[in-house]
This record gives sequence, structure tokens and C-alpha cells, in this order.
Amino acid sequence: MAELGDDVVAAARAGRADAVGVVYTALSPKVLGYLRSRGVEDAEGLTSEVFLQVLKRLPNLRGGAAELRTFVFSVAHARAVDDIRRRSRRPAESPYEPERDDRVTASAEVAAFEDADNPDVVNVLARLNDDQRTVVQLRVIGDLSLEQTAAVLGRSTGAVKQLQRRALLQLRTLVESGEVAL
Repeated sequence: MAELGDDVVAAARAGRADAVGVVYTALSPKVLGYLRSRGVEDAEGLTSEVFLQVLKRLPNLRGGAAELRTFVFSVAHARAVDDIRRRSRRPAESPYEPERDDRVTASAEVAAFEDADNPDVVNVLARLNDDQRTVVQLRVIGDLSLEQTAAVLGRSTGAVKQLQRRALLQLRTLVESGEVAL
């Protein structure tokens, strides 16, 4: 393996692939280690980004191996700072794992409509128009997603959302006015 000297840097600036390979081989492990030590989320991916930017700007670089090393690490440092800022603005995401969810309380809708044969539930649902009633029944009692409900009804997801929203508002109005009790 060739040493990273001024002659290799000059050849890399001239576009010689073998010299660019030497630059990458010599500096990428150090950049990767630096990024990992800074706590970068995807150090390998960011190392690739650093070298893509370095390769674009390599023909305009002045100086030899010392200046190239300084330039490479200034790009790496800037990318590490960008990563830290990005993560501070956006909290870490964790996938939802239903098997680890220990909540056991049903939603208000599910609790209210749990007993679909209950005369009170039947009376309340009868106060909705047919489309609203069907959406509430499929979503709450049938436990279907918006997309599944839309597929069953042959409607768009947006239309199902609107029907559900209007139905829940109607139910709220009925309950708040005392016309029905759940």
C-alpha cells in the first residue's frame, strides 16, 4: 500500500483513480473513528458523504498531504456538527412494539361501544346517518383501520376520516346536550 504523500495527493488531484484509492484507504478509517468518537448516528454513511464531498473539491485543493488531511477533517467535523444539530432538533425515533405496550385501558370509543347489542348503543347509533353509523361500526366495533374501512365502503380514506369526524362530533353534541347517555 502506498503512503499518503504529496505526490499521491497531486496524482489524486489530477484524477488518477489509484491515487484517490490511496487517499481513501489512508484517511477513511481515521475519519470513521473520529465520527464514531463524536457519537455520530451513522458514522459509516457519513464517512462516505465526507469523501464524496472531498472528491468533488479535490481538484481545487492547494497544498500537499498535510493540507488534504486538514481539509478532510474539516469536512468530517462539519458533518459531525450537522448530525448533532439535526438530532437535537428531532428526537430519536423508537418503533412501536405492541407486545411491550402494557396499557390495558380501552379507548373511550371502544368502551362506549363494547356491547354493540346494548339498547343504549343501538339508540345512539340510530341518531347518526347511515354512512356515519357504518363508519363508526366498522372503525370502533369492527376495529378496522381507516384504509380497511375505506376499502370496505369503496370510498377514499379522506372521505372515511370526514365521516368519522362528523359522527364523533354528532355523538359528542348528543351526549353534551343530555339527549343520550352512554
